[in-house]
Amino acid sequence: MQSSPTPSPARSRREILTGLGLAAGAPLLLGITTRPERPDVPVGPTVLLRGASLVLTMDPALGSGPLGALENADVLMRNGAIASVGPGLRPPPGTWIVDASGKLVMPGFVDTHTHLWQAVIRGGCTDGDLFGWFARCTNPQRGRLTPEALHSFVRLAALDAVQSGVTTLVDWVDIFSYDLIESYVRALAGTGVRFTYAMFPSEADPTLVTKVKKELVDPVPLGGFQVATHAARAVQHLNHAHWEAAQDLGVMLNSHVLERPEQRADDPIGVLADIGALGPRLLINHAIHLTDDEIAALAAHDVRAAHCPLSNMRLASGIMRLSEFGRRGIKVGLGLDGGTNDSSDFHALMKTAIGLQRARATEAGIFPQVHDVLRMATLGGAEALGISDRTGSLTPGKRADVVVVDPAALNFAPRFDWVGQTVFNGRPENVEAVFVDGRPLKFDGRLVDIDTNRVVREAETAAARLRAAG
Repeated sequence: MQSSPTPSPARSRREILTGLGLAAGAPLLLGITTRPERPDVPVGPTVLLRGASLVLTMDPALGSGPLGALENADVLMRNGAIASVGPGLRPPPGTWIVDASGKLVMPGFVDTHTHLWQAVIRGGCTDGDLFGWFARCTNPQRGRLTPEALHSFVRLAALDAVQSGVTTLVDWVDIFSYDLIESYVRALAGTGVRFTYAMFPSEADPTLVTKVKKELVDPVPLGGFQVATHAARAVQHLNHAHWEAAQDLGVMLNSHVLERPEQRADDPIGVLADIGALGPRLLINHAIHLTDDEIAALAAHDVRAAHCPLSNMRLASGIMRLSEFGRRGIKVGLGLDGGTNDSSDFHALMKTAIGLQRARATEAGIFPQVHDVLRMATLGGAEALGISDRTGSLTPGKRADVVVVDPAALNFAPRFDWVGQTVFNGRPENVEAVFVDGRPLKFDGRLVDIDTNRVVREAETAAARLRAAG
């Protein structure tokens, strides 16, 4: 991928950084040790992706079909937002022009549910179900975390997500020590990804959730906040307190729900209904073992859901009735679910979301189809999180969260149906560029200003120390 600026008066690094909203002398990505700037990476506030063979805008008003497809079109990003989409755009002076010919451009993926710190246990406890995995993998490692180790794992996993095309993620976290939380949020903010920190409140210190939001998350321009919970009758008093905290802070409540059949005894949907949480400010994760009446209640109250098919398979949890959710119009996004997914491959996630429903129904025409799952991975995820006014499509005025895919690869070519191939053939290595808020985080197939060897080395060292300490 090549880029070049249009002719304009020479600009100093101070002027460029000011245009990006950064202080002069600051690295392009805060919190990351930088390498010398690569001259081919767009650094100005205005970038034009020129001549993309296919643009999937996710906005039917901008192009053809349900995905708003445009052929041989440009995408103009200016001051962190989508300025214009269409053929033959004329960029203003000083624009960095990126040759996107032969490429596919689309919105970045929205990961509606993950646990980044669980990178420390990738590939672990592979013979365990959810409860066995908790007992042998998650719980022992969580108790040994240090701020430095946590920072390295979160950074590793977040950058892995970015390089695979994720531009927005929701991280569900039940870590209570302030120094650990501070390290966690700093690692997230340093990667440049758009994130939501979903915090499980500390029972010992109920004020901590407010402190974390106001002191750590709110100052981060790309940061968002949710209150996390585990809905169950045995802890309904805590669920109610968490819902009240979410209302006080003006954020969503985020709950795991019926991931395993044994959790039916917890009656989580009934609990959420009793505390008054059913509504568009509730996000539920997994939602596998629901009754017809419970699914109808979710639809009636516009509850949002995160579907994690790869994790659900890994832990033998079951198959979400996604086709029924789709039939009832429930807003559903896709989630990688952290350590039980073991990677950040959103293409595999999309393919699995389709395949599981077809295998379950032995019917190829069932929801979701390819266009449904692509929408679910982008705009649908943003809708589930209540941020579709900001991201999820390439609609002018929204933030410029954009990925460029190169189909000229052994696993992708030859061209037949790029929409279908994006889901069934795509892999993270086909993602050539990633922009978040108009800022390049990946370009020409490499993360920008990131020493990936160092990131991996530090995570390996931290993991070895944790294992030795155990």
